[in-house]
Amino acid sequence: MPRLPDGEPAPPSGELPADALARLGEGRFGVYLHVPFCAVRCGYCDFNTYTLPELGPGASTTDYAGTALAELDLAARVLGDAAPVVNTVFVGGGTPTLLPPADLVRLLDGVRERFGLADDAEVSTEANPDSVTPEGLEVLARGGFTRVSLGMQSAVPHVLATLDRTHDPARVGTAVAAARAAGLATSLDLIYGTPGESLEDWRTSLEAALAHEPDHVSAYALVVEEGTRMATQVRRGELPAPDGDDEADKYELADSVLAQAGYDWYEVSNWSRTPEGRCRHNEGYWRGDAWWGVGPGAHGHVGGVRWWNVKHPRAYAARLAAGESPAAGRETLTVEQRHDEEVLLGVRLREGLDLARLDDAGRTAVAGLVADGLLEGVPAVRDRRAVLTLRGRLLADTVVGGGGGGGGGGGGGGG
Repeated sequence: MPRLPDGEPAPPSGELPADALARLGEGRFGVYLHVPFCAVRCGYCDFNTYTLPELGPGASTTDYAGTALAELDLAARVLGDAAPVVNTVFVGGGTPTLLPPADLVRLLDGVRERFGLADDAEVSTEANPDSVTPEGLEVLARGGFTRVSLGMQSAVPHVLATLDRTHDPARVGTAVAAARAAGLATSLDLIYGTPGESLEDWRTSLEAALAHEPDHVSAYALVVEEGTRMATQVRRGELPAPDGDDEADKYELADSVLAQAGYDWYEVSNWSRTPEGRCRHNEGYWRGDAWWGVGPGAHGHVGGVRWWNVKHPRAYAARLAAGESPAAGRETLTVEQRHDEEVLLGVRLREGLDLARLDDAGRTAVAGLVADGLLEGVPAVRDRRAVLTLRGRLLADTVVGGGGGGGGGGGGGGG
């Protein structure tokens, strides 16, 4: 697991600076709810997850919802009258659906009671294909959930085995059909570049995903993170490291296959069938909106102040039981850092980045990036926006470096 960021100490009260609270209403407001439990820890995963169902007082699967509600109480006290209505809720993990559906609805009710939900609020939960039932999905839909994001990853058994995924590929279609019958929008998450995965394996996964007609597809290149079991396997020579050229070929194939099926990219790693099918919660991260992250290791952001919670569920529960904030540290972004993040994340979006947001060097570099085939020419000239080409999406970091973002800045993230 990655260690927590460096930063300044967070106050035990969780209070935020007045100027941060004053900016809370500038954009949309979301809530991220982290559920840290998994049935099995996948070898490639470096998320803050735990396989034991009982981790101490307040940190078990049976009483976790009550602990998370205590942090929502803290959030309501800290934000006070400045808190706007919640536009999006995302329950991530881990495997959130290891909790009883009634507990997930209880968490959503907690958000609604403390902050209110917009009439068109998007409410998502992640799930594994083998962790949902038709009855449970019905409970979620009746409780106010609108969307489920299923971790399909691959349709090829040997690829799933390398990733330590335990579900039967056939369960994906069953889960999608059950979600659709409950009235929930569906998203499928895929991973490409797994050691031993051929281009034809990847095509098989894409075509299998599309056969289920999801509303949304995410496709992420495998990154071997330090500290994971897969990193050890690669270091020992038991698995080959992912190959950048191979992953580029697979990204191009994904974009082609998805586009032919009627899915448009709206962020470098995300495609949807309609504009309404986009994940609005993630769009909030990419656009620098405010969100409160609930749960061990979760991150939050309000008005240029970012904070992160202690990682272990037991420490998280203990702090809340003592009436203290679970935040381990925080940072206040400078104007330059906020600008850098706007460029870094904004250029990854389909609508691109307003060239007026670039410094002089960045605007000067745009013509060269168009000539190199990294930025679309027509939007740059007609709309004064930097929009990535397909090649530019493969080299997004290069585009940002050549676009005069003003130096390095931290990326956004939600938990």
